[in-house]
Amino acid sequence: MRVAIIAITRGGAVLGNKIGDGIDGAELYVSSRYADQADQQATTFEAAELRGLIASLWKRYDGFILVMATGIVIRMIAPLLESKATDPAVVVMDDAGRYAISLLSGHLGGANELAGRCAAVTGAEAVVTTATDANQLPSFDMLAKEQGWGIADISRVKRLNTLLLDNKEIAVVDSTGLTRSWLNGRCNISFHDNLTAAQESLAAGFLFVSNRLLSSDACPENLLILRPRNLVLGIGCNRGTPADEIAGFVSIQLEQLSRVIESVACIATAVAKRDETGLLEYAASLGVPLVCFESEELNLVKVPSPPSAHALAAIGAVGVAEPAAILAAHGGKLLLGKVKSANVTLAVTEMEPSACTQSR
Repeated sequence: MRVAIIAITRGGAVLGNKIGDGIDGAELYVSSRYADQADQQATTFEAAELRGLIASLWKRYDGFILVMATGIVIRMIAPLLESKATDPAVVVMDDAGRYAISLLSGHLGGANELAGRCAAVTGAEAVVTTATDANQLPSFDMLAKEQGWGIADISRVKRLNTLLLDNKEIAVVDSTGLTRSWLNGRCNISFHDNLTAAQESLAAGFLFVSNRLLSSDACPENLLILRPRNLVLGIGCNRGTPADEIAGFVSIQLEQLSRVIESVACIATAVAKRDETGLLEYAASLGVPLVCFESEELNLVKVPSPPSAHALAAIGAVGVAEPAAILAAHGGKLLLGKVKSANVTLAVTEMEPSACTQSR
């Protein structure tokens, strides 16, 4: 986590040094008036530049520790706010080091955790006001964050967390089993084998953990969908195939499988394709790694499709898409055997829950 510490007073500069020494990845910015109080690695700025400084750094850091009055911080960051899904963590500290206040993006952004780290380093009291934390309850956005899952519609998190606070029943469908172990008996939760059974219950809200595509009429307002990262795309392609062509073919095949792109954990291919521009760009667009296997590794995997004469002649592998997808999924289920377009070969596997945990 990249963190910017910004201090505008003498005491703040001293405190900033202490925080910077105790938190890895933290970088200190100090008003030039108190440059003599900062260490040699600190960046100085003029007091009149504070608003512009914060704006210029907003997208560069995962979190901010702002040693100044809360009112100043609110006025400075208000024009920069976009979404709880994307805004960085913001912690405010007084320059006496008494309090570390989690101000923004407490759960998904990690401000609650960052406030705790500031408190541990400085001896301050961490101030966390998110209702679930204040009541020592779990929250579904933290469940998603800790498991590395996506959230289909983040606006629904508030509704479900409110039901938790009100002790209303929430029906859960999660074939991974990870929600059950994470909640560990807390809250008014029931578990069901499928969404139909859950929605036939008397629950006030529903949680569906799945990589499956649902129609809009199957998604009432009190349903929150979390997307486990448990799909692997095994991809082979001709040299020079552009990313948008790969993306288009994958999109069609996933829709036919009734699976969502948000659940893709990685793209798997052969080492011979590790510098393929289209594959690299496509993986980057999804924010997932490109995992590459040697031909010898691919040849050891038993797959349903017959050997590919083209792959064997080109890289000495009997296949790419299927064996790569199976290897990257650590032996997971093959959902889609090899399918081909003019330039792209695709196979899709689904990881077992234990493999998803190991891959994070």
